[in-house]
Amino acid sequence: MNDVPARLEVEDLQENLRAVQEHLQQERPAAELRARLDRLHPADIAAVLEALPLEERLAVWNLVKADRDGEILVEVSDAVRESLIEAMDRGELVAAAETLEADELADIAPDLPAAVIEEVVQALPLEERERLRAALSYPEGAVGALMDFDHISVREDVTLEAVTRYLRRLDELPDHTDQLFVVDREQVLKGTLPLGRLIVSDLDREVRQVMVAESVKLYPQDRAEDAASAFERYDLVSAPVVDASGRLTGRLTVNAVVDYIREASAESQLAEAGLRQEEDVFAPVLDSFKNRWAWLAINLVTAFIASRVIGVFENSIAQLVALAALMPIVAGIGGNSGNQTITMIVRALALGQIQGTYWTKLLGKELGVALLNGAVWGTLLGAIAYAFYGNIALSGVMALAMMLNLLLAALMGVSIPWLRSRFGRDPAVGSSVLITACTDSGGFFIFLGLATLFLV
Repeated sequence: MNDVPARLEVEDLQENLRAVQEHLQQERPAAELRARLDRLHPADIAAVLEALPLEERLAVWNLVKADRDGEILVEVSDAVRESLIEAMDRGELVAAAETLEADELADIAPDLPAAVIEEVVQALPLEERERLRAALSYPEGAVGALMDFDHISVREDVTLEAVTRYLRRLDELPDHTDQLFVVDREQVLKGTLPLGRLIVSDLDREVRQVMVAESVKLYPQDRAEDAASAFERYDLVSAPVVDASGRLTGRLTVNAVVDYIREASAESQLAEAGLRQEEDVFAPVLDSFKNRWAWLAINLVTAFIASRVIGVFENSIAQLVALAALMPIVAGIGGNSGNQTITMIVRALALGQIQGTYWTKLLGKELGVALLNGAVWGTLLGAIAYAFYGNIALSGVMALAMMLNLLLAALMGVSIPWLRSRFGRDPAVGSSVLITACTDSGGFFIFLGLATLFLV
């Protein structure tokens, strides 16, 4: 859709951002900045917009050509897209949406006002309207929500020469076209024709003679995670998407898969820290507060519990001040170990590497790792405690507490994602907060409890 040359060098973002900031700060003619923006790829403009505070972002947004608004809205992050849409009136939104294809429009539809979507749908040709309704009918995270309707299909009984003539009549091939899809009269998928085979084969041969009959195919209801795994496993550039009857409905391309993986990875990182959704770094204070408060409240409760655990043993701490200096070490290393375990398991769950029958073996393996780490680092920290305080009993308590807290960290690192996945919850959400709470309170209780039994 876009004839603007792409600038894909990594350093361009900083270069473009500096240039935009200089134009804005020095109040240079808007025409100069507009000309620079016109030369940039929509993805580059989106990256610049995401790196600007709201006031400067809107100033740059107003200089972008109106016929490029839709392309840029597709490229920017969800959080930044909301700020841009809020600054546009209904007419501008309709005009921007009308420049997009059905699959692109489906990507930004959740952020657009319902009235705008309805007006755009009514203006679409019947075929595009049906495509858009189909794309919107699939849940987020399904192949159907990511698939592209723009593809090329050919019949199996035609010659390669006829296929070649057909392709030459097209202005251009759809992006990421590495194969043609072979169908019958009912549009049932029969196989694929890689462009490589088309180029090197005798043009007198029929498509059925050179096509790949057994190829990877996806269904709209398939999980996007499974599709991403298939693309990685088989090094795919594109794959056909068929309905329950085997009829070709669209295709999934590697760029959509890469975008999905990037977004899923970002969401997982945010979820582990307890953030409910992606956040614009320059979002208003109140919006950021709403995004962050929930898990901070949970963290406050768990911190209060940890403080009460310490309070229970305040007499012990008063009698042996060394406990106050050593107990954060036990809790801190336990938290680090637990985060390692939970990060590995959440990633394995996302990749589909853990099946229900193997959780027990996984737990046994993690407890074994914790036991070994506890023996090594507990002995080392016990020796350090003895070197500082000259108390053999204290060093023994330190070593034993370290081992027990690492075992607790392993147990909780497996149990938390297992329980959340078992009850249909995202195992990544708040995992870092929960494991730290368990290892802090548990570490304090174990260390101070052992100290009270053996030292005080």
